[in-house]
Amino acid sequence: MERPEYEKLDRVEDSMWWFAAMHRNLLMLANRLPLDTVDRPILDAGCGTGGFLVRLARSYPRKGLLGLDIDPLACARAAVKSARPVCVGSLNELPFANGTFAAIFSADVLCHDGVNEHYALQQFHRCLAKDGWLVLNLPAYRWMLSRHDAAVCNRRRYTASGLCRLLHVTGFRPIYVSYWNTMLFPLMVVTRRLFGNSAATSDVKLYPRVVDMFCRAAMEVEGVLLRVGLKFPFGGSVIAIAVRGSAACG
Repeated sequence: MERPEYEKLDRVEDSMWWFAAMHRNLLMLANRLPLDTVDRPILDAGCGTGGFLVRLARSYPRKGLLGLDIDPLACARAAVKSARPVCVGSLNELPFANGTFAAIFSADVLCHDGVNEHYALQQFHRCLAKDGWLVLNLPAYRWMLSRHDAAVCNRRRYTASGLCRLLHVTGFRPIYVSYWNTMLFPLMVVTRRLFGNSAATSDVKLYPRVVDMFCRAAMEVEGVLLRVGLKFPFGGSVIAIAVRGSAACG
Protein backbone atom coordinates (compact mmCIF):
# COMPACT_ATOMS: atom_id res chain seq x y z
CA MET A 1 0.00 0.00 0.00
CA GLU A 2 0.95 3.63 -0.33
CA ARG A 3 2.31 5.33 2.80
CA PRO A 4 -0.85 7.43 3.45
CA GLU A 5 -2.92 4.25 3.64
CA TYR A 6 -0.47 2.73 6.13
CA GLU A 7 -0.80 5.91 8.20
CA LYS A 8 -4.60 5.68 8.12
CA LEU A 9 -4.40 2.01 9.06
CA ASP A 10 -2.19 2.81 12.02
CA ARG A 11 -4.63 5.45 13.26
CA VAL A 12 -7.89 3.51 12.98
CA GLU A 13 -7.23 -0.24 13.13
CA ASP A 14 -7.68 -0.33 16.91
CA SER A 15 -10.99 1.57 16.76
CA MET A 16 -12.81 0.84 13.50
CA TRP A 17 -15.65 -1.70 13.58
CA TRP A 18 -14.44 -3.61 10.51
CA PHE A 19 -11.02 -4.38 11.94
CA ALA A 20 -12.58 -5.41 15.25
CA ALA A 21 -14.79 -7.90 13.38
CA MET A 22 -12.01 -9.25 11.16
CA HIS A 23 -9.62 -9.73 14.07
CA ARG A 24 -12.33 -11.46 16.10
CA ASN A 25 -13.13 -13.80 13.20
CA LEU A 26 -9.47 -14.69 12.68
CA LEU A 27 -9.07 -15.44 16.40
CA MET A 28 -12.25 -17.52 16.25
CA LEU A 29 -10.58 -19.64 13.58
CA ALA A 30 -7.37 -19.78 15.62
CA ASN A 31 -9.31 -21.16 18.57
CA ARG A 32 -10.27 -24.16 16.45
CA LEU A 33 -6.60 -25.10 16.11
CA PRO A 34 -4.39 -26.70 18.79
CA LEU A 35 -1.74 -24.00 18.44
CA ASP A 36 -0.58 -24.22 22.05
CA THR A 37 0.34 -27.88 21.61
CA VAL A 38 2.85 -27.23 18.80
CA ASP A 39 6.31 -25.99 19.75
CA ARG A 40 6.75 -23.73 16.73
CA PRO A 41 6.07 -20.01 16.25
CA ILE A 42 3.24 -18.24 14.44
CA LEU A 43 3.69 -15.76 11.58
CA ASP A 44 1.45 -12.80 10.75
CA ALA A 45 2.34 -12.44 7.07
CA GLY A 46 1.62 -8.92 5.88
CA CYS A 47 1.05 -7.59 9.40
CA GLY A 48 0.80 -3.93 8.37
CA THR A 49 1.05 -1.65 11.40
CA GLY A 50 0.42 -4.49 13.83
CA GLY A 51 -3.25 -4.45 14.80
CA PHE A 52 -3.82 -8.19 14.47
CA LEU A 53 -0.36 -9.04 15.77
CA VAL A 54 -1.34 -7.27 19.00
CA ARG A 55 -4.47 -9.42 19.24
CA LEU A 56 -2.44 -12.59 18.63
CA ALA A 57 0.05 -11.58 21.33
CA ARG A 58 -2.77 -11.11 23.84
CA SER A 59 -4.35 -14.46 22.96
CA TYR A 60 -1.06 -16.40 22.89
CA PRO A 61 1.22 -14.61 25.38
CA ARG A 62 3.59 -17.58 25.73
CA LYS A 63 3.71 -18.42 22.04
CA GLY A 64 6.48 -17.33 19.70
CA LEU A 65 5.01 -14.72 17.36
CA LEU A 66 6.57 -12.93 14.42
CA GLY A 67 5.30 -10.30 12.01
CA LEU A 68 6.38 -9.53 8.46
CA ASP A 69 5.54 -6.66 6.12
CA ILE A 70 7.09 -5.11 3.05
CA ASP A 71 7.02 -1.55 4.42
CA PRO A 72 9.85 -0.73 6.88
CA LEU A 73 7.96 1.99 8.75
CA ALA A 74 4.91 -0.25 9.12
CA CYS A 75 7.19 -2.95 10.53
CA ALA A 76 8.65 -0.52 13.04
CA ARG A 77 5.20 0.56 14.17
CA ALA A 78 3.97 -3.05 14.42
CA ALA A 79 6.98 -4.00 16.56
CA VAL A 80 6.28 -1.15 18.97
CA LYS A 81 2.56 -1.94 19.19
CA SER A 82 2.92 -5.68 19.68
CA ALA A 83 6.26 -5.94 21.50
CA ARG A 84 7.01 -8.82 19.10
CA PRO A 85 9.74 -9.10 16.45
CA VAL A 86 8.72 -7.86 13.01
CA CYS A 87 10.87 -8.13 9.90
CA VAL A 88 10.79 -6.52 6.46
CA GLY A 89 10.09 -8.95 3.65
CA SER A 90 7.90 -9.98 0.74
CA LEU A 91 5.30 -12.74 0.68
CA ASN A 92 6.71 -13.73 -2.71
CA GLU A 93 9.99 -14.77 -1.08
CA LEU A 94 9.68 -15.34 2.67
CA PRO A 95 13.02 -15.03 4.51
CA PHE A 96 12.48 -18.12 6.68
CA ALA A 97 13.66 -21.71 6.67
CA ASN A 98 11.50 -24.61 5.56
CA GLY A 99 9.01 -25.81 8.17
CA THR A 100 9.53 -22.89 10.55
CA PHE A 101 5.94 -22.14 11.57
CA ALA A 102 3.05 -23.96 13.21
CA ALA A 103 0.62 -21.50 11.61
CA ILE A 104 0.61 -18.55 9.27
CA PHE A 105 -2.07 -15.86 9.35
CA SER A 106 -2.49 -13.50 6.43
CA ALA A 107 -5.23 -10.86 6.34
CA ASP A 108 -6.03 -9.15 3.02
CA VAL A 109 -2.53 -9.43 1.57
CA LEU A 110 -2.67 -12.10 -1.17
CA CYS A 111 -4.98 -9.72 -3.01
CA HIS A 112 -2.43 -6.89 -3.20
CA ASP A 113 -0.75 -5.56 -6.29
CA GLY A 114 2.85 -6.75 -6.17
CA VAL A 115 1.96 -10.04 -4.48
CA ASN A 116 1.95 -13.11 -6.70
CA GLU A 117 -0.75 -15.23 -5.08
CA HIS A 118 0.73 -18.52 -6.33
CA TYR A 119 4.28 -17.67 -5.26
CA ALA A 120 3.06 -16.44 -1.87
CA LEU A 121 1.02 -19.57 -1.18
CA GLN A 122 3.95 -21.75 -2.23
CA GLN A 123 6.12 -19.80 0.22
CA PHE A 124 3.54 -20.32 2.97
CA HIS A 125 3.53 -24.04 2.17
CA ARG A 126 7.34 -24.19 2.33
CA CYS A 127 7.58 -22.32 5.62
CA LEU A 128 4.85 -24.27 7.43
CA ALA A 129 5.64 -27.38 9.40
CA LYS A 130 4.11 -30.67 8.33
CA ASP A 131 0.35 -30.42 9.00
CA GLY A 132 0.78 -26.69 9.72
CA TRP A 133 -2.19 -24.35 9.32
CA LEU A 134 -2.83 -21.37 7.09
CA VAL A 135 -5.54 -18.88 8.15
CA LEU A 136 -6.66 -16.31 5.58
CA ASN A 137 -8.97 -13.35 5.22
CA LEU A 138 -9.57 -11.97 1.72
CA PRO A 139 -11.96 -9.54 0.01
CA ALA A 140 -14.81 -11.15 -1.92
CA TYR A 141 -16.02 -10.94 -5.54
CA ARG A 142 -14.04 -9.53 -8.41
CA TRP A 143 -17.09 -7.54 -9.55
CA MET A 144 -16.79 -5.61 -6.26
CA LEU A 145 -13.44 -4.05 -7.24
CA SER A 146 -13.82 -0.31 -6.61
CA ARG A 147 -12.04 2.90 -5.70
CA HIS A 148 -11.47 1.39 -2.21
CA ASP A 149 -9.48 -1.46 -3.76
CA ALA A 150 -7.51 0.99 -5.90
CA ALA A 151 -6.63 3.02 -2.79
CA VAL A 152 -5.37 0.00 -0.82
CA CYS A 153 -3.70 -1.62 -3.89
CA ASN A 154 -6.05 -4.60 -4.11
CA ARG A 155 -5.72 -6.22 -7.51
CA ARG A 156 -7.86 -9.29 -6.80
CA ARG A 157 -10.99 -10.30 -4.92
CA TYR A 158 -12.05 -13.91 -4.31
CA THR A 159 -14.94 -16.35 -4.16
CA ALA A 160 -15.02 -19.21 -1.68
CA SER A 161 -14.90 -21.82 -4.46
CA GLY A 162 -12.11 -20.00 -6.28
CA LEU A 163 -10.07 -19.77 -3.09
CA CYS A 164 -10.52 -23.51 -2.53
CA ARG A 165 -9.18 -24.23 -6.00
CA LEU A 166 -6.24 -21.88 -5.51
CA LEU A 167 -5.34 -23.48 -2.19
CA HIS A 168 -5.60 -26.95 -3.67
CA VAL A 169 -3.23 -26.25 -6.58
CA THR A 170 -0.64 -24.78 -4.20
CA GLY A 171 -0.59 -27.82 -1.92
CA PHE A 172 -3.16 -26.95 0.76
CA ARG A 173 -6.29 -28.74 1.92
CA PRO A 174 -9.03 -26.26 2.92
CA ILE A 175 -10.86 -27.43 6.03
CA TYR A 176 -13.10 -24.40 6.62
CA VAL A 177 -14.19 -21.63 4.23
CA SER A 178 -16.96 -19.08 4.74
CA TYR A 179 -17.97 -15.61 3.72
CA TRP A 180 -18.61 -12.94 6.34
CA ASN A 181 -19.76 -9.29 6.45
CA THR A 182 -23.00 -10.70 5.08
CA MET A 183 -25.58 -8.59 6.92
CA LEU A 184 -24.00 -5.34 5.73
CA PHE A 185 -23.18 -6.60 2.25
CA PRO A 186 -26.18 -4.97 0.50
CA LEU A 187 -25.13 -1.59 1.90
CA MET A 188 -21.57 -2.27 0.83
CA VAL A 189 -22.70 -3.06 -2.73
CA VAL A 190 -24.79 0.12 -2.96
CA THR A 191 -21.99 2.28 -1.56
CA ARG A 192 -19.30 0.84 -3.79
CA ARG A 193 -21.51 1.05 -6.90
CA LEU A 194 -22.71 4.60 -6.23
CA PHE A 195 -19.24 5.93 -5.50
CA GLY A 196 -17.19 3.48 -7.53
CA ASN A 197 -16.04 6.14 -9.97
CA SER A 198 -15.06 8.75 -7.41
CA ALA A 199 -11.49 9.51 -6.35
CA ALA A 200 -9.48 6.52 -5.15
CA THR A 201 -10.04 6.76 -1.41
CA SER A 202 -10.40 3.78 0.89
CA ASP A 203 -13.16 2.98 3.36
CA VAL A 204 -10.53 2.78 6.13
CA LYS A 205 -11.78 5.53 8.44
CA LEU A 206 -13.69 6.13 11.64
CA TYR A 207 -17.44 6.39 11.18
CA PRO A 208 -20.00 8.39 13.20
CA ARG A 209 -20.76 6.72 16.51
CA VAL A 210 -24.27 5.60 15.58
CA VAL A 211 -23.00 4.02 12.33
CA ASP A 212 -20.13 2.35 14.15
CA MET A 213 -22.49 0.93 16.80
CA PHE A 214 -24.87 -0.39 14.13
CA CYS A 215 -22.04 -2.09 12.22
CA ARG A 216 -20.55 -3.57 15.39
CA ALA A 217 -23.94 -4.98 16.40
CA ALA A 218 -24.37 -6.64 13.00
CA MET A 219 -20.87 -8.14 13.21
CA GLU A 220 -21.53 -9.39 16.75
CA VAL A 221 -24.54 -11.33 15.48
CA GLU A 222 -22.50 -12.76 12.63
CA GLY A 223 -19.71 -13.68 15.04
CA VAL A 224 -22.09 -15.72 17.19
CA LEU A 225 -23.38 -17.58 14.14
CA LEU A 226 -19.87 -18.28 12.86
CA ARG A 227 -18.79 -19.60 16.26
CA VAL A 228 -21.62 -22.15 16.30
CA GLY A 229 -20.59 -23.41 12.87
CA LEU A 230 -22.78 -21.52 10.40
CA LYS A 231 -21.23 -20.73 7.03
CA PHE A 232 -22.51 -17.69 5.15
CA PRO A 233 -23.24 -18.13 1.43
CA PHE A 234 -22.11 -14.61 0.49
CA GLY A 235 -20.48 -11.55 2.02
CA GLY A 236 -17.87 -8.86 1.63
CA SER A 237 -14.96 -11.06 2.75
CA VAL A 238 -13.89 -14.71 2.78
CA ILE A 239 -12.18 -16.45 5.72
CA ALA A 240 -10.48 -19.82 5.49
CA ILE A 241 -8.44 -22.40 7.36
CA ALA A 242 -6.25 -24.70 5.27
CA VAL A 243 -3.80 -27.38 6.30
CA ARG A 244 -0.49 -28.06 4.60
CA GLY A 245 -1.24 -31.05 2.40
CA SER A 246 -2.32 -31.99 -1.08
CA ALA A 247 -5.88 -33.34 -0.88
CA ALA A 248 -8.77 -31.71 -2.74
CA CYS A 249 -11.19 -29.25 -1.19
CA GLY A 250 -14.36 -30.78 0.18
